[in-house]
Amino acid sequence: MARPEKTAAVAEIVESFNGAAGAVLTEYRGLTVKQLQDLRRSLGENANYAVVKNTLAKIAATEVGIEGFDDLLTGPTAIAFINGDVVEAAKGLRDFAKANPALVIKGGVLDGKSLDASEIAKLADLESREVLLGKLAGGMLASLSQAVYLLNAPLAQVARLAGALEAKATEDPSILAGGAGTPDAPAAEDAPVEEAPAAAEPEATDEAADQAAESTDA
Repeated sequence: MARPEKTAAVAEIVESFNGAAGAVLTEYRGLTVKQLQDLRRSLGENANYAVVKNTLAKIAATEVGIEGFDDLLTGPTAIAFINGDVVEAAKGLRDFAKANPALVIKGGVLDGKSLDASEIAKLADLESREVLLGKLAGGMLASLSQAVYLLNAPLAQVARLAGALEAKATEDPSILAGGAGTPDAPAAEDAPVEEAPAAAEPEATDEAADQAAESTDA
């Protein structure tokens, strides 16, 4: 490959890394062209599945500050650059690999952190962002500030939060039933009752004053 072409190819991979929420490295040795097409269709908008040269991918990974990829970049390599739901993309790759053992998931990167194959598998076992937000709408998280945070959180943080919630729900199932809500306001009958101010003494009328004056004159 000529140097200008090599530079352009590296720049394209760098752009893919920078524009993706995460990436999953796979070995596709043994997959047919049709199977690769099926895999791309199954991922849909969640990921762009691209075959890459290992030497160029190493250079690109170094440029974007990703470490730990050198050992993974062996054999025929294709990278799923995840543009949509990270969890859904991981599920799609896992399910395809189960049906087509020739596809080997070797690892990946999420939020700049390298992941091994077992960590990608754990990510695929999490609930998707859509399901998590559905539970949120159903009252799993009562705090409004937590709701706003989750709706705006990066996908990686949502994935980690989903895992933490699943682990917490195992210990305390009431969380999934909205048990994390705020305490109820005290009932009306329990609220302290303020005493009404004492009534003022009625003032003497003019008639009473005249009667008092007459008795004094008498």
